[in-house]
Amino acid sequence: MDILNRCFLKENNFVTRRIAGETIIVPVRAHVVDLDAIYTLDEVGTLIWECLNGRTPGPQIVEAMCLAYDVAPEEAAHDCGEFLGCLEATGLIRSSEACEGESGSEG
Repeated sequence: MDILNRCFLKENNFVTRRIAGETIIVPVRAHVVDLDAIYTLDEVGTLIWECLNGRTPGPQIVEAMCLAYDVAPEEAAHDCGEFLGCLEATGLIRSSEACEGESGSEG
């Protein structure tokens, strides 16, 4: 899955709170909270969200999912790829240039 070969950064235009194992994401646009676009992440979504530091590639996130939960690598990779695609489509994350898992720089 191509999306798993990339690293992602969280965008800065939101506030987050962690409540009872879930992460609540509320976008802020033009200094106004957008209450029509509140996102709630479960434990797995929160684990992925916390890995989005701009340097951690998808395979490392999938590995973290497999270590934390009883899930096959193929299923974790599929779910992670879909979730990253959704986060990117909603504008909560963007691609990063620096990945820890890369063996060299691309030209």
